[in-house]
Order: sequence, then structure tokens, then C-alpha cells
Amino acid sequence: MITDTLTSLEQQRAEIVALARDFAQHDLAPHAAEWDRTAKYPAEAMKKVGALGFFGMLTPEEYDGLGLDLLTYLMVLEEIAAGDAGVAVALSVHNSIAAGMLMGQGTPEQRSRWLPPMARGEFFAAFALSEPDFGSDAGSMTSTARRVPGGWVLNGTKSWVSNGAHAGLIMVLSRTDQPGHSRGARGISAFLVPRPTPGLTPGKPEDKMGLRSSHTVALAMSDLHLPADALLGEEGQGYVYALQALDRGRLGISAQAVGIARAALEHSIRYATERRQFERPIREFQAIQFKLADMATRVAASRALLHDAARAAMRGEKSSAAASMAKLFASETAMWVTTQAIQVFGGYGYMRDFPVERLFREAKVTEIYEGTSEIQRIVISRSLQP
Repeated sequence: MITDTLTSLEQQRAEIVALARDFAQHDLAPHAAEWDRTAKYPAEAMKKVGALGFFGMLTPEEYDGLGLDLLTYLMVLEEIAAGDAGVAVALSVHNSIAAGMLMGQGTPEQRSRWLPPMARGEFFAAFALSEPDFGSDAGSMTSTARRVPGGWVLNGTKSWVSNGAHAGLIMVLSRTDQPGHSRGARGISAFLVPRPTPGLTPGKPEDKMGLRSSHTVALAMSDLHLPADALLGEEGQGYVYALQALDRGRLGISAQAVGIARAALEHSIRYATERRQFERPIREFQAIQFKLADMATRVAASRALLHDAARAAMRGEKSSAAASMAKLFASETAMWVTTQAIQVFGGYGYMRDFPVERLFREAKVTEIYEGTSEIQRIVISRSLQP
């Protein structure tokens, strides 16, 4: 009976991943270069993403989601990232962080109101933590949320908000402690901010190095009024909730990094098979063979570490260090593999007419957002006990 159940789950997983692969290769990959060149938001592709149910991958079926397990979700994200990494990061933030925080800390009323339309793909959700002067040191944020009769008033500016220009709901973290009586990270609370809301103004999309199909914006909050039930969870616990959500978010970025690296490897194999020098394919030269072998090994190792971290989380184990290890290794692998891919392509790899140049630019940010590689090393080192 257990064997039959496992076989059924594995078959379902394989079918969903195959569906994601087909969608990514037919509906994303052919357009990725154009979206990158124009920084165009792929609205039509996103509608198809919603129709496939990928907005609600981790959301339970009772809220109109697919109710996938964490491992299947990450395997789907890898496929999406191999097609277009910008679409993948938008889905990661929506599923891993926004929906995860609602499931973990939302009231029954909040979950019933927001999760079904999010799962159906009616709108994106975004996450606003960083500020212009505070990135890794997010606990020192200065945006404020002040109690008023019937609710809250928010003021301040948020930075680097993925999905922020297109989101229908934004998870905003702001200080609820009093000026002059700062409680540090314990003075931060989380709020559910619908968009549009008077007082909330998104900036223009940042002119980014990569992931240009995913628009990243700043958010200005000026006397932004919210009702009392906009508070997510307990007052003063927002930063704790964010750290918990980031564990899963880091796994999502790890999957994105694996997808980027895998795409670079696949392009390199095809190019090395087709490109001829000295009257034979360059894949027959040992220098290229060794390079492809090292690239394939690192991609496989990154995927294995990611899947191991996912299984640990699914077993209910503490997963912060495992998530950080997966993100650290996968993101640095993506950067290394895409660098090698450019070398395989030679001068053509440096040209925008060939895909590995874009993948190289997209890989870099995986070492930065959802916690830099340096932050991941801090998290990992703190977990090491004698």
C-alpha cells in the first residue's frame, strides 16, 4: 500500500514537471531574449501560468490551489527558470513567501479572502522588506506603521520589490514600535496591503542587469491607511515571520539558480556539438569535454543539495541552514556554470545574439537577493556546533 502511494505521488510529480517543462520550452524560452531586450512584462505568458495553476502550487486545494508538496514545487520552478528566470522569481515570491506567510500567520478570514484569487492567478502577491538604506540589515528599517482609530497608517519607502508594479496584494513590513523606544527586529510587524490603495505609489521599474521580464520597483507609502484586520499575525512578530518565509524563499531561488545553470549547460552541449574547428566538433576536444563534465557535475550536485533540503523541510526538520546551503551552492554554481558556458561559446558567448550572455547576467542576482552569499555563510556557520 505504501509502495503504491509512493508510485502514485511520483507519477503525479513527473506529470506536473513534464507539463511545466513543455510550457517553459514552448511559451517562455522562445520569447526570453525579447523580454530581456525590451524589459517587457510578459502579461500573456503570466495568464497561461495562472491557467496551469502555478500561482497556487503550495496553496491547499481548499483554497483553490494545487496543494503540491515542496519538492514538486521546486522541480517545477527549475523548469520555469530554465525557460525564463524572471517568470520563475515572480512565481517564487508569490508562492514561497506571500502565500506561505498567509498560510502560516493569516486568520481564517484573511486566508479565505486572499488565497483563492491568488491561487487562481487573478493577481500576483509581492513582498516588501528591504529599504533604500537597509538590505541585509532589514531589522533596522525605518518605515513606520502607526495605530489610529480603526486601523493603521503606514509611511516610508520600500525597495527592490519584485512583482510590486503588478501585484494585487503586497506583504509590507514596517515598524510598529514607538520612536525613541525601538525594539529592533522585535518592533516590526507585517501588513496585508491591497493594490491599488491610496497612499501607495510604485516607482518605475528598475533598469536591471538581468531578470528584466520581472519588474522590480520601489514603493512609496504616504499616509497609507489600512483597516485593523490588515495586520498579519501578531504585532511585533513580522520580522520573525519574514525569516521563516525566507527559508522557503531561499529554496525557491535555489531552484531558479539550478534552472539557469541547467539551461546554460544545455546550450553549451548543443553548441559544442554543432560548432566545428579543425574539421571536427569542438565537443571532441578534451578541454571542452572536461569543461562540460564539470558543469554537469556541479548542476547535479546543486540539484541534489536542493532536493535534500526540501525533503528535510517536508519532514518538519529545522531547515534554515539546509536552505542556506542550497542557495549558497546553487547560486554560486549558476554563476560559475554560466561563466564556463561563455567560454565554451568563445567570442559568440559575449554577444547578445546568443543565450548564454543573458543567462550569465541572470545568474548574478541569485548570489544577492533573498540573502546574499555572505549572509548564507553566516546562517550556516551559526548552525555548526562542536
